[in-house]
Amino acid sequence: MAGLLRDSDRVFTNLYGRHDWRLSEARRRGAWNATADIIACGPDWITQQVKASGLRGRGGAGFSTGTKWSMMPRQARPGRPHYLVVNADESEPGTCTVREVLRHDPHLLIEGCLIAARAIQAHDAIVYIRGEYVREREVLEAAIAEARAARLIGRDNLNGWDLELKVHHSAGAYICGDETALLESLEGKKGQPRLKPPYPAAAGLYGCPTTVNNAEGVAVLGAILRRGAGWFSSFGRPNNSGVKLMSVSGHVAQPCVVEEAMSIPLRQLIEEHGGGVRGGWSNLKAVMPGGVSMAMLPPHEAEGALMDFDDLKARRSGLGTAGAIVIDKSADLVAVVARIARFFRHESCGQCTPCREGTGWMWRVIERMAAGDAEAAEIDQLLDVAAQMEGHTICTFADAAAAPIQGLFRWFRPEVEARIARYRRRRPHVPVTGLPTAA
Repeated sequence: MAGLLRDSDRVFTNLYGRHDWRLSEARRRGAWNATADIIACGPDWITQQVKASGLRGRGGAGFSTGTKWSMMPRQARPGRPHYLVVNADESEPGTCTVREVLRHDPHLLIEGCLIAARAIQAHDAIVYIRGEYVREREVLEAAIAEARAARLIGRDNLNGWDLELKVHHSAGAYICGDETALLESLEGKKGQPRLKPPYPAAAGLYGCPTTVNNAEGVAVLGAILRRGAGWFSSFGRPNNSGVKLMSVSGHVAQPCVVEEAMSIPLRQLIEEHGGGVRGGWSNLKAVMPGGVSMAMLPPHEAEGALMDFDDLKARRSGLGTAGAIVIDKSADLVAVVARIARFFRHESCGQCTPCREGTGWMWRVIERMAAGDAEAAEIDQLLDVAAQMEGHTICTFADAAAAPIQGLFRWFRPEVEARIARYRRRRPHVPVTGLPTAA
């Protein structure tokens, strides 16, 4: 397979479902190998190794996994158990990587849950899975039953750390990608982000110390600790190390999910794994490198972009979930952003005024702009609303909703202004009546 990563370095060796997901086959591929030895090394060693590997959260925020674990209390107190919550909600449009892990390599995730639970001294873990992932949940629950029957998890298991693992089927709300909204949902309440502090490590699920990790980041833990932190950190640029599941969709010849080394050039990812832009690279209009909540990049930026946290941040976009969405010149970018704005308006939890009102306001204006019923002056009004939303809410949902608008006008404003002028010339002149005439 083309790309930067050798087949021998792949963690998800059943990504495409060519083999059986069940325990016997998962063990043949390396899952559950020396897990008891890893657990016996203790939480401090596990945490130190994960820190040294450079593993960062795979859900979009990119926070250091080992550092996050270090924020948990060192020992559980009576009446305040520690919890591990694994986010497999995957509600970012353009992203479908965790889905492949759930249905084709669930034992890597289950093993990772045991390792992460040992690191944070938790005996209870919950996988929070997307509501629409019905088949994926069935496979995961069957795999958990296999692991429990083989005494790999549960009480008095062979690996030396008791772990009760449960699956919670969510209602499919985008806002529950925020870890505190996810915890509210788990507690049976409306999914709305909590004010911080306190942070989940101090008061999370049911008021107890809790760590929330993305499912992909948990699933790679076994490979990191078996192969060594140095192996994982050898991929990608400094501070952007490791392997990562990435997806390519949109106007490409071959939409795909692929495991690749961090910092792979975006163009290489699109051309060697996605089969190239439909009509060739010269037909590229824009790329959203990390799902719809990341600002789009024009061709000249996408040409040199690297798929990692720092490079895309420097280009005023972001890696997000590494779900690259390719848009060619046949697309109407204003209509594309209008559709995204409608999604964010629908998914806002409504708790914060800037987000509740701003998402609706932006959608209505951009929708009129797509229909040809807007003025050029409204571009600055849209950008002003986006700026007032950004950084002024409890969670980062408002920032995500503002990013597509900001990216559109940052790179394509002259084109949008020309589009508005073109529509204005086509509009029939309607005389204004009822006004006093000049003397």
